[in-house]
Amino acid sequence: MMQTKSDSAEVVQLPAPEEKGRLTLEEALARRRSVREFTGEPLTLRELSQLLWAAQGVTDPEGLRTAPSAGALYPLEFYVATASGFHHYEPRGHRLVRLADRDLRPALRRAALDQEAITQAPAVFVFTAVYARISRKYGEARAPRYVHLEVGHAAQNLLLEAAALGLGGVPIGAFDDATLEKVLPVPADHRPLYLIPTGGTH
Repeated sequence: MMQTKSDSAEVVQLPAPEEKGRLTLEEALARRRSVREFTGEPLTLRELSQLLWAAQGVTDPEGLRTAPSAGALYPLEFYVATASGFHHYEPRGHRLVRLADRDLRPALRRAALDQEAITQAPAVFVFTAVYARISRKYGEARAPRYVHLEVGHAAQNLLLEAAALGLGGVPIGAFDDATLEKVLPVPADHRPLYLIPTGGTH
């Protein structure tokens, strides 16, 4: 694992994603279920790599990603909270940048109506959106629809990859927005949309 320093933040270069897995797409679809109980065993760096790539990874030299985006404007920002800290995923470099070195999962759980899966899972993936990236082209009225369609695509990619890896996950949209925004060390224009606890299952 290569780690460097960039603007005083730790950068973790992820392993190259694999484009051929153990399951077919049809098998992953059949296995996908919402899972709320996890073993707590940490995800490997390779598992993190695959999950992050599946949701928002770059699949084309022009920067196109695994999930469709209106006008290829990519309003989503993708983060992961683990016991070791809180990281931002950078799709172009396929790397993680540490934003905090503390475990934010207990605070995320409190913001999400005390849902136990958030602290039981070894990783909680967080989708946020910058609506202005879409509204500049499509207008204020249409932007939310396009953003919400996109996060659904990306979340399903993540959940299917989890199934393909023999992991489980559950999408969580029940949280207090204002509380969660205070918890997350992200820019003010990054609005939280989804929490997805993910990990090994019993």
